[in-house]
Amino acid sequence: DGYVATVTMFNYQQFRHIPAPGWQLGWSWAKKEVIWSMVGAQATEQGDCSKFKSAPPHCCKRDPTIVDLLPGTPFNQQIANCCKAGVIKTFNQDPGNAASSFQISVGLAGTTNKTVKMPKNFTLRAPGPGYTCGRALVGRPTKYYSSDGRRVTQALMSWNVTCTYSQFLAQKTPTCCVSLSSFYNDTIVNCPTCSCGCQNNITRPGSCVNDNSPYLQSAINGPGKLTGQPLVQCTSHMCPIRIHWHVKLNYKDYWRVKVTITNFNYRMNYTDWNMVAQHPNFDNITKLFSFNYKPLTPYGGRINDTAMFWGMKFYNDLLNQAGPLGNAQSELLMRKDSETFTFQKGWAFPRRVYFNGDNCVMPSPDDYPWLPSASPLTKQPWTLPLLVFWTALATLLAYYV
Repeated sequence: DGYVATVTMFNYQQFRHIPAPGWQLGWSWAKKEVIWSMVGAQATEQGDCSKFKSAPPHCCKRDPTIVDLLPGTPFNQQIANCCKAGVIKTFNQDPGNAASSFQISVGLAGTTNKTVKMPKNFTLRAPGPGYTCGRALVGRPTKYYSSDGRRVTQALMSWNVTCTYSQFLAQKTPTCCVSLSSFYNDTIVNCPTCSCGCQNNITRPGSCVNDNSPYLQSAINGPGKLTGQPLVQCTSHMCPIRIHWHVKLNYKDYWRVKVTITNFNYRMNYTDWNMVAQHPNFDNITKLFSFNYKPLTPYGGRINDTAMFWGMKFYNDLLNQAGPLGNAQSELLMRKDSETFTFQKGWAFPRRVYFNGDNCVMPSPDDYPWLPSASPLTKQPWTLPLLVFWTALATLLAYYV
């Protein structure tokens, strides 16, 4: 009375993965379909299956929500690319785990490509809002090859659904910010005030907690723990993540940068985190310490100014929650290009920074650390040397006269 389908989700995003607690896929049936059974995933609710007297289906809801199974699921309930708790990596970090699959047996749906109707109103939560899915489009039927490669079988139907992400739909405020410093200036440019929200204990009580508060542990285990609500350390920027870019050293042919990522969220361990930055000197990265690195060329390979960084497996790919261990850092050694390299006008600082795919708030360019010779306080007007020159000339003429 129906069909068996394999559903596969591919993450084509270059630097946004789907973290824990994983994806939730939903849709609405076109007719009165039911799910008889599933392998590799499960529906969150069974729904009303009272009209089935003998063996009730797995799910009878008109709009089911599907979640992935957990690691360690028995082998007879698994298929390839399943059972990862809904976590999908990016193609850049881990292409072998950039997909998730499950098998579904659908009933009361028809048995031909004329009677089978595509589901509609697809939704993807990964986790929380942010993804918008289009309608299903019929594509070429998937072909399957036998083990010896001499026979090909064809699926009854195949359709594709594309879901796109919007940071503005996911959250109203940013989730990260950038601070800057350099060896040639004592000024430390902090994250802009209220980058990710402001401290307001009147309208948002308990929105942040001080690191030395005696109620820290009780606040962490508060009501927001089960819902995943962030609990950040009280700062001027109120961001869960801060990325600090420090211009550390200057050599004859090279220069060195230190990057520090700090987690201010007491309820979140960022697993398989990644950072993307844009800088014109990324085409000459010579050495990288304690981070993985991959160049990104969004402009067809003509411009290589964007790089993706992430932690090393079992070393620093887990960014611990706020506390003494809640940071990860690395240093970048880059070769100078005599035609473009300069420390003037903030050239040594990144143009844009992303953390886990979210755009981070940058300081104002007017606040960047300036070279001592370029500081407005040390600049002298051109009229002063001219005045000294004319004074000395007048004195000399008076002496000879």
